[in-house]
Amino acid sequence: MTTATTATFPGLTAGTWAIDPVHSTVGFTVRHLVVSKVRGNFTNFSGAVAVAEDGTAAVSAEIAVDSIDTRNSDRDAHLKSADFFEAEKFPTATFTSTGIRSTGKGYVVDGEFTLRGVTKPVELELEFNGVNPGMGNGPVAGFEATTVINRKDFGISIDMPLEGGGAVVGDKITINLEIEAALQA
Repeated sequence: MTTATTATFPGLTAGTWAIDPVHSTVGFTVRHLVVSKVRGNFTNFSGAVAVAEDGTAAVSAEIAVDSIDTRNSDRDAHLKSADFFEAEKFPTATFTSTGIRSTGKGYVVDGEFTLRGVTKPVELELEFNGVNPGMGNGPVAGFEATTVINRKDFGISIDMPLEGGGAVVGDKITINLEIEAALQA
């Protein structure tokens, strides 16, 4: 894993670019009953991309895990329980970048992800969508990122095996981010 930011983003000027939660999504998918996927998102999150004068960037974000929404209130309540997020004890998940690398086709953001009190290194595959002058409130930048984590690596070890094999919930969680960030004055 890279320990220093090495890539820059064309057009992303120095300053703090705050995530706009109204125009951003923090979502996930997980295998359900072996044959399909459950999708969900978190509705309460914040973060920023801090760009230094030399153009290097650092990313930080925080997610309120009790803001989970899978369109099923019973499932959401179970996900907030000690079986999964234990949201009362661990109310936030956090991400802090440790480096950003260009891949030629896109970028990889290396960082530390903390969920349920466990911190692990992750790599986010990142697409930088550019900068737009905005709609009168200053420039905005767009990013899309994805990573796959194993829930068991973060202490979410509940197993609900199915009679015919497999489990109710898969181990691999795909995290999808669609981010719009606005340059702060």
